[in-house]
Amino acid sequence: MQIDQLIQTIFLAAIPILFAITLHEAAHGYVARHFGDNTAYLQGRISLNPMRHIDPVGTILLPMLTLILGGVLFGWAKPVPVNFSALRNPKKDMLWVALAGPASNLLMALGWALLFRFASSFPENYFAEPAMSMALIGVKINVVLLVLNLLPLPPLDGGRVAVSLLPHREAYQLSRIEPYGMFILIFLAITPVLGWVLFPLVRLVENLLFIMVGI
Repeated sequence: MQIDQLIQTIFLAAIPILFAITLHEAAHGYVARHFGDNTAYLQGRISLNPMRHIDPVGTILLPMLTLILGGVLFGWAKPVPVNFSALRNPKKDMLWVALAGPASNLLMALGWALLFRFASSFPENYFAEPAMSMALIGVKINVVLLVLNLLPLPPLDGGRVAVSLLPHREAYQLSRIEPYGMFILIFLAITPVLGWVLFPLVRLVENLLFIMVGI
């Protein structure tokens, strides 16, 4: 990738990536507060200020590297602290706290798809092409975060959803994986396995979104 193309790609990707990761984490904190846990609120993490959520590696370095080198475009922010024992009904409310992040990514992906459709209606406009490029990145990063986080592997959101829905004994057994979950995810990421799982689902969700907005 040439230097001018690299700068343009980074510029276009910065806003979608920051919004995707920031709103994902803020949504967790907001829903946790709604169900009785003020931990994130007291630490100032229910905020749309990206500086409160940025992780230098997961929010900046990794997404930029994946943009440059190709592969699955994803990243992460500093996890919003949630004290599940402070929730009014911990096992039940965990479901909604966990789903809040992926739900925000789904809504943002839909918003970026609508922007793509709007911009594509004005092909002669000077800003149409960069807006469409930014919108495609916005769809991609949000769909990847949506699908990735719904994998049933603690500490991913999908793992917490599974813990919430499973009977107590099975939920406890699954929750014991959480200290090793990120190591398992990293192992899957450096093998073809994660791509085999993610890419078909990402393409499916992207196609459905574009069908929904009439593209």
